[in-house]
Parts: sequence; structure tokens; C-alpha cells
Amino acid sequence: MDALILADGDGPSRRELDDAWPGWDDAVGLVVAADGGARLADALGVTIDRWVGDGDSLGDAALDALIAAGIPVERTRPDKDESDTELAIDAAIRLGADGLVVVGALGGPRIDHALANIGLLAMPELQGRRVVILDGTSRVSLVRAPAPDGTPVRRALPGPRDGLVSLLPVGPGVEGVTTHGLAYPLADEPLPLGRVRGLSNVRVEGDAAIVVRRGLLLVVESPATL
Repeated sequence: MDALILADGDGPSRRELDDAWPGWDDAVGLVVAADGGARLADALGVTIDRWVGDGDSLGDAALDALIAAGIPVERTRPDKDESDTELAIDAAIRLGADGLVVVGALGGPRIDHALANIGLLAMPELQGRRVVILDGTSRVSLVRAPAPDGTPVRRALPGPRDGLVSLLPVGPGVEGVTTHGLAYPLADEPLPLGRVRGLSNVRVEGDAAIVVRRGLLLVVESPATL
């Protein structure tokens, strides 16, 4: 079961997600709203199963409406170490989610929130789980290697031909990157931090994939029209 995390940023419409990423919610069985992310539920046509946050973005009146509707609420103090999105991820894992689909995490007035949300992909608790951040123009995920048994990690990148795929190193850099089905191939090569060689590759096969031997590699996919 995947959990849909509603973060408190500019969110895509249901149609935008369906057009860009068909089947994006096929495995979703749980919806967790992070504070003001509750406002995204109507546009996506989903029902909130759990609300988490300090309430500073949603406001008391809207929070009272959620409580009146019978939605379980986990309210926290404003002076906390975690972001509301991080708390929502923790709640989803606690409620049994095997994977996460996060929306509303990339847009909004503050770029630091978007960067922080992308950084959450590296949470230790998410290792081994399917996790993507989605909006109408981007699908963001993280490959971490090696696998627990020390072997390289293979990640399938299915999608339409001509779609864009950017491979961006995180941390000290990435070693042993091999691509399949992308226009500009890599064969067991490094992607060092501070260089952008992996930017704007192109999917030429519907069953494209990458293999990573070591490091954290951010994968950003975009439709061919961008």
C-alpha cells in the first residue's frame, strides 16, 4: 500500500497528474495531510485519512472542520524539529505504508521548503520503500546504493519515449552509474557533485533503467514537452 502525502505547497490538479503520470495513484490506500496540505484533497478528489501538523498553515476553523468530519488529527507544537511533511511521512510509515507518493512538495513561495522536501527522500526510514514526489511537470525520486547486501541498485524508469530524465548526484558524488534506454549512455561512470553531466537525458526506450553502484542519485523525470 502506498500513502499519498499532501504537503503544504502549490499542488497539481488531478488531471495534470493523470496526464503526466498515468496510474500514479494505483497503489494509494491511505491519505495523510501535512497541515495546509489538506487543501489539496478536493482538487485531487481524495479523502483525508489522517491530518498531521501544528496548524499554523491550515488555521483553527479548517482544523475544526476536519475534526467534525471525524478525521483523526495529530496536532504538534509549532516549535518542533521536524517539518509537517516529515511528520506526515512518519505517520504514514507508522500506519503501514510500504511506499509514498508526495504532492504539493515542490511549489510555493519558499524554495527552502522545496529543497527540504526533496531532502526528505534520504530519510533512513525510507530505505527500501517506493517514494516519489510528483507534480504536473516532475517526478522526483532517489536511488541509494549499494543495496543492503552490498550489490548495485537497479531502478526501472518506465515512461513514454522522448521524456526527459536528469540524474543529479547528492552528497560527495555517485559512482558506477550505468544507463539503459537513454539517449546519452553512461557505462559504470561517476557523476561527481558540482557537475551537471546527468542533466536532461532523454528516454529512447519505454523500459529505460539505471544502475548505481554507490552513492545517492536524485532522478528527476519530466514530460517531453518541457
